[in-house]
Amino acid sequence: MEFYFLRHAIATDRDASPYENDSERPLSKEGVKRMQRIARGMHSLGLSFDLVFSSPYLRARESAELVVREFGLKSSVRFTLLLEPLANSRQLVDQLKKRKGEAQSVLLVGHEPSMTSLISLLLSGEENLMITMKKGGLCKLRVGHLRKGKCASLEWLLTPRQLSRIE
Repeated sequence: MEFYFLRHAIATDRDASPYENDSERPLSKEGVKRMQRIARGMHSLGLSFDLVFSSPYLRARESAELVVREFGLKSSVRFTLLLEPLANSRQLVDQLKKRKGEAQSVLLVGHEPSMTSLISLLLSGEENLMITMKKGGLCKLRVGHLRKGKCASLEWLLTPRQLSRIE
């Protein structure tokens, strides 16, 4: 299986936000533009996704929906609380294992620190690898047998700037 981890694009400023709940902060105008360029770069790489999961937070949902639109995917985004910022990586692995027969290529759209915690868990068996994933960054892991521990190999980790430059 292939897993792609996409961190949401730039959101409106938390301190200047009129939203009481952090989960309601949308992408900024610049975040939308960048995510559109990132999605085009992803598409140019020839990627495909059988399933798309996203955090229910608005900025992650908007990022996932921009990718789905760019790819012309008929399947809709599935939302899970297990992709929220402080979600439990091991519980997410359990949820993904239940879906393994449905897909060979899965896109997960979420936040820090949960994205790199999950990547770290799958690469090393621990959740503390030092991984920098910028907003709009994309990571690809290849997984043989999905489990809560070392089971993946890192194919690549691209920055938003790299993705935006792919045509």
